[in-house]
Amino acid sequence: MDETSAGGLVVDHSSGAAAVIGRLDRRGRLLWSLPKGHIEAGETAEEAAVREVEEETGIIGAVVAPLGTIDFWFVAEDRRVHKTVHHFLLRALGGELCDDDVEVAEVAWVPLDQLESRLAYADERRLIRRATELLEDSA
Repeated sequence: MDETSAGGLVVDHSSGAAAVIGRLDRRGRLLWSLPKGHIEAGETAEEAAVREVEEETGIIGAVVAPLGTIDFWFVAEDRRVHKTVHHFLLRALGGELCDDDVEVAEVAWVPLDQLESRLAYADERRLIRRATELLEDSA
C-alpha cells in the first residue's frame, strides 16, 4: 500500500524560528517533528503542505521552495505501507501558534540553530540542513 503526504518547515523570518509539532509515541514520549499530513483529492503537494502546516500549528504560510522528499516503510494494521512525504520551505505570513489539532500534543517556535537537535527524525534533520542553505542564499 502506498501513502503520499506533504508538509513543511514554516519559518518566521523576523524571529529566525520555525514552528514544529510534538506528538506522543506509543511509549508516551514527546517526539518533535515537522507538520505534515495526507494530500487530499484534487490538492497539489504544495497546497497540502500549506494546509497541514496551518491545521497542525495555527500558522499561515506560503511555499518558498521544495526541500526534498522522504520515503519510508512502516507496518499498520498488519500491512506494510510505503509512505512518501514531500516537504517544502514556507514563509510564515500570520496566524497564532496553537495545538488545536487532536494529533498534536504540543507546538513550539524553535530557533533555527536549535532545530536539528530538537527534531526526532534523522531524515527531517537532513531537510533542515537544506533549508538552512536556502535561507542563507536568500539572505
